[in-house]
Amino acid sequence: MSTMAKTIESKLNAAFAPSALTVRDVSAAHAGHAGARPGGQTHFEVDITAKAFDGMSRIAMHRAIMAELDDEFAASLHALNIRASAQNKP
Repeated sequence: MSTMAKTIESKLNAAFAPSALTVRDVSAAHAGHAGARPGGQTHFEVDITAKAFDGMSRIAMHRAIMAELDDEFAASLHALNIRASAQNKP
C-alpha cells in the first residue's frame, strides 16, 4: 500500500469509524493525464460505509470526506473517486 493510501485510510478511519473501507491507488492508470506525477500517489478510489453518514446526502458524504483530506489535496493528491454509503441504523 502506498504512503498516500495509508494516510487516506488512516484519516478516514479516524474521522468516520467505517464498517467497511477500501482505498485503491489507481495512479498508474492515469499516467500522462493532468495531475499525474512521476511515482504516482495522485489518483485514488475510496469505497466507504459508515454509520457516521446516516442521514447525510451523497453530496454531504463527499464533502465530509474531502474536508478530511484537505492537506493531502494541498500537497499531492489530485483525484479521488468516492463511493460512500451510510450504514443504516437497525
